[in-house]
Amino acid sequence: MVGIIKYGAGNIFSVMACIKKIGWNCYFVEKKEDIEKAEYIILPGVGNFAEGIEFLNRNGLTEKIREKIREGIPFLGICLGLQLLFEFSEEGDREGMNILEGKVVRFKNINFKIPHMGWNQLEIVKKSSLLNGISKNSYFYFAHSYHILPKHNDIIYGITDYGIKFPSLIIKKNIIGVQFHPEKSGENGVRFIKNFLKKKWLE
Repeated sequence: MVGIIKYGAGNIFSVMACIKKIGWNCYFVEKKEDIEKAEYIILPGVGNFAEGIEFLNRNGLTEKIREKIREGIPFLGICLGLQLLFEFSEEGDREGMNILEGKVVRFKNINFKIPHMGWNQLEIVKKSSLLNGISKNSYFYFAHSYHILPKHNDIIYGITDYGIKFPSLIIKKNIIGVQFHPEKSGENGVRFIKNFLKKKWLE
């Protein structure tokens, strides 16, 4: 059973449709009590960092997510859901969930349009069975104006070039975070979600 955290951000139903297409059951999590039956947790998002963290804090979900991650529940943060894992974001000058060390910053000094919208390549820099069936420079769909700066580079498994190279896939134990949107990335995205649900990447 996959719990999808519903906090007013976009793409909730796209994520649900992707999971159902694969053949898994899923449900929406809106308060801390809802999360108990989740065997997997997905925190999706297109939206504002400050509004996202305020919702999680107000509904007791920040601490509940930390607790479930400590228990070893597989967790996937998508786009804003990735960014909320970190200590701080320049978007609204707000603290995040403090699960991962590092911060979130706006794209600066690049000669490209912001936000970064559309298809771009995932350059794989570290191997993981999470990426089985996905070629080294496959395309995924992006939509964001901010990107992460992790304190520790060893969690970075994939990067993307948009004027600068930024981390677009991180893995730390049972935590996965992606800056792209697998639910909008066609067959590569479906493959990625399938691999996430297989748990082989945890071995």
